[in-house]
Amino acid sequence: MHETVDGYRRYFTQIVGFFVVEDHILHVTQGLVTRAYTDELWNMALSKIIAVLRAHSSYCTDPDLVLELKNLTVIFADTLQGYGFPVNRLFDLLFEIRDQYNETLLKKWAGVFRDIFEEDNYSPIPVVNEEEYKIVISKFPFQDPDLEKQSFPKKFPMSQSVPHIYIQVKEFIYASLKFSESLHRSSTEIDDMLRKSTNLLLTRTLSSCLLNLIRKPHIGLTELVQIIINTTHLEQACKYLEDFITNITNISQETVHTTRLYGLSTFKDARHAAEGEIYTKLNQKIDEFVQLADYDWTMSEPDGRASGYLMDLINFLRSIFQVFTHLPGKVAQTACMSACQHLSTSLMQMLLDSELKQISMGAVQQFNLDVIQCEYEVLLCCPDWSQTPGLKSSSCLGIPKCWN
Repeated sequence: MHETVDGYRRYFTQIVGFFVVEDHILHVTQGLVTRAYTDELWNMALSKIIAVLRAHSSYCTDPDLVLELKNLTVIFADTLQGYGFPVNRLFDLLFEIRDQYNETLLKKWAGVFRDIFEEDNYSPIPVVNEEEYKIVISKFPFQDPDLEKQSFPKKFPMSQSVPHIYIQVKEFIYASLKFSESLHRSSTEIDDMLRKSTNLLLTRTLSSCLLNLIRKPHIGLTELVQIIINTTHLEQACKYLEDFITNITNISQETVHTTRLYGLSTFKDARHAAEGEIYTKLNQKIDEFVQLADYDWTMSEPDGRASGYLMDLINFLRSIFQVFTHLPGKVAQTACMSACQHLSTSLMQMLLDSELKQISMGAVQQFNLDVIQCEYEVLLCCPDWSQTPGLKSSSCLGIPKCWN
């Protein structure tokens, strides 16, 4: 990198030296050179300079290097402009290169986001004293009067990745701003560029990292619940990011042509993906328990209690439904409903298995005990369902009692 930057520094210095000499000769001699000659020479050199810069920037993957070259180019252009040489084409090129610079930034921040997600433990942030509490809220704009009133130790609802992501989005905005500086653009144009590049970071880079995280096999139900909570708080923080850009550019958000941040859709999409994964993984866990079922379809008498595999499944669902209490009500209810419907289908498939040739009354009674236990647990774990219009918790399994 340093060799490349030093090479460009020597390259620009030599060109500046040549044209400064030519300009000096033009002004202190008579007839040796003409303005038309120097202009023609400059236009020819400028075309070659632009071709070289465009070619190099097209394959450069280091944003720091691109920024160094931009700064050198601005100094080079401003210097020659002071001697009367037109440099608008150079600034137009830099404006073009800015898009390539942002692409290198997006790739760099994709790695930053992946590292943050890898290091997160997906547990609420614990704080044991006021100092730790203030450190967290200094990094992330979180306000909750109820949490403030709680005594220490206490926990923030989001995990550690949330303030880290928020800080890194602001760092990206700063990095994007560095290239826009000194390009002789208006504050409105710079504001628009910052918002557009930040939108790309949120809707493309961060969104992709979130979706890849959600689909990783090792991410379990508890982690998915925490990710949903995290995205809710990141979505709420988007308005503070808009304020952050406004404070940098001094362009009011009320301006007609101000671009809005699209973080809301990014985090909503991530939540929907996480919710879908919760339903899928929950059903997979139910299948694992159901596969342990070992009914004796010829038993003469029932055991008098629910089957062991079913009680293990119910204990698992109890713990998971407890975690779901941190989710929005609709999501938690849908997850519970999805689990019950899937279990209902699995139990029904047992009865309709083509390989099942005969069932004793004892087996029917045992199976009925299991269904009754399931219905009881639905009432116990999801009591609010009985208040839902058109939904009866006792019928959510969809299997008629075998007593009948």
